[in-house]
Amino acid sequence: MLFKIFNYQSNIISKYLLRNLLVFFFAISLVIGLLVFGNQFVLTVQESVEHGIPLAELMPLISYNMLRDIPIILNLSLFLAIIVSISQLYKNSEAVVMNSIGLAERSFIGSIQPVVITSFIVIFCLTIFVVPWAKQQKSLAESRTVNASEFSFITEGKFESFKNGEIMFYAAESAIADTDGEQNMQEIFIYSMGNDTSTIVLASEAKKYTDAQSKSVYLRLKDGVRYEGIPGDKNINILDFDLYDLEIVSGDIQKSITNFSEIEENTTIDLLRNGGLKENAEIQWRISQPISVLLLAVFGVFLGKSSPRTGKGINLIIGVVIFMLYNNALVVAKSSIETGQLNPIIGMWAVHLLLLLILIIFYHFRQGKAAYFFDKISLFNIKEKNHV
Repeated sequence: MLFKIFNYQSNIISKYLLRNLLVFFFAISLVIGLLVFGNQFVLTVQESVEHGIPLAELMPLISYNMLRDIPIILNLSLFLAIIVSISQLYKNSEAVVMNSIGLAERSFIGSIQPVVITSFIVIFCLTIFVVPWAKQQKSLAESRTVNASEFSFITEGKFESFKNGEIMFYAAESAIADTDGEQNMQEIFIYSMGNDTSTIVLASEAKKYTDAQSKSVYLRLKDGVRYEGIPGDKNINILDFDLYDLEIVSGDIQKSITNFSEIEENTTIDLLRNGGLKENAEIQWRISQPISVLLLAVFGVFLGKSSPRTGKGINLIIGVVIFMLYNNALVVAKSSIETGQLNPIIGMWAVHLLLLLILIIFYHFRQGKAAYFFDKISLFNIKEKNHV
């Protein structure tokens, strides 16, 4: 009878802890998501203005970036939510009562298992299947966006500036007639300033095209005049032309826009089939994300234990620092594997094992068994002999 009552109380406590954990988890995920995705949206708008790419064509990139960043956002949100939930129990002295009936860290870990296991499965599916697909779709969208030059959304009959004001452009008529997004324009006026020399170009027609080799975007002007210098000066150069190609977007800029890693886009099966250093590093990175959920969840329970006199945000600050160090260590290990400086057998597994060792030491320290734990390690078990 006593066992049934204790089991029932344990279920109620577990539900109470799970409810608080879910509330904090969704709240923290929402805040972090708004910060990350809002920042990405602002950067995308800036890129749209700077490179002249229509915002509508860049919006899919934001969606793919969201899918790419969801695993790390969920991981961090769950870690912080566990710290806040457990810390709140200690702040309200509820954990003291739980400890008195035998509910300690182990019971808390058991209570949050449904959320942790569910997050593990979700993040595993995201990193193994969804994220590589999102990166692949992002690169395809970027390659299509590259072909839309910064003149692809010219408003006819209106002066517009490009390249940070270096070029002033005017087209009396503008229309996209081709399936590749090429834009045909008429009655062109271009004013550019570079190398302390002003240039004015007048043309009857213009058409944008992309060079297949250099990936640079050119504006092919027809039947026009090019004035180099200030009108009225003796050094002015006048050039009549039938065809004149003007570079409007450098190929280097285009490559920087589409700078992505093909390894990150490959499916996990392809990575296993190839088996190179970069492939091995990418596989370990994908597996490390769900593994870190389990380790950080246990760490969050230990960090949540505090006294009412402890500062309210100190545990969260420590948690953020630990998360940053842990994640940066994984990034460094991944880079070291790719460059061949770190053996893939050691790889990121060493980082996880190090965190696991810290967890074990931290647990014994909180339980007051640190001296006993260190005595078990031969390095600390060396005793000096005082006599022969």
